[in-house]
Amino acid sequence: MRWTAISLLLTLSFGGVASAREIGPEAFERLPDVDVVFLGEIHDNPYHHVNQARAVRAIAPAALVFEMLGAGDVDALPEDRSDAAAMAAATRWEDRGWPDFSMYHPIFTAAPEARIYAGDPGTADVRRALREGAAAVFGAGAERFGLTEPLAGEDQARREAGLQAAHCDALPTAALAGMVEAQRLRDASLADAALRALEDTGGPVVVITGVEHARTDIGAPALLRLAKPDVTVLSIAQLEAIPTGRPPHHLWVLTEGVPERGDPCAVFEQQGG
Repeated sequence: MRWTAISLLLTLSFGGVASAREIGPEAFERLPDVDVVFLGEIHDNPYHHVNQARAVRAIAPAALVFEMLGAGDVDALPEDRSDAAAMAAATRWEDRGWPDFSMYHPIFTAAPEARIYAGDPGTADVRRALREGAAAVFGAGAERFGLTEPLAGEDQARREAGLQAAHCDALPTAALAGMVEAQRLRDASLADAALRALEDTGGPVVVITGVEHARTDIGAPALLRLAKPDVTVLSIAQLEAIPTGRPPHHLWVLTEGVPERGDPCAVFEQQGG
């Protein structure tokens, strides 16, 4: 039986984050029944993908949205999802810089009948968003996801600071505004894909994405709710360290990290040197 705690369901119904709470890995097998579940990850963490596959098996979604796949990649997917090597080759997984496909393959096979949807707007559009803004690139329907409204000054500054911190304070200040627009485009693309998947299949829908895109305050869940407030959404963050304060997600789980990852700032230091 899935977990249907009244307090959590009320939180989901009204889109709040005040009741964000920690769960253990076993909770992935008894999540509440909602329309769309965002399963946030740190891309190279194998424990996160094990948890995602566990959740997908339990939810048995009608559709899966992957941040890692563009429309052409979905079209290229073989019907037989049992062959990991064939799927990786068809989607040019390694060429596009994603971690080892073997970590993701169990997510696909956990719901073999689920329809696959693309959550990636594509490199060309992301680059355009850097210059032209998210609304111009998204096109028709951009207003549904709030893209036609400029961010308030404090919100813009907060997002720029977050991106700068995530990149080890190594980004040119002039690039930050464009990067915020690229992030908005990615979030809107994920939200749009989730809504299309829900409308096409009736749900439930599971979205596989980075933990930042799964944020309920500024990420894809927030934009989805903006576009269609009556959709019930659950956002889960997978983290490698105990957070300060409550994460901007409905639920969060602490996992082991990836020791062999090394210092993520080293590449910036090398470039700076």
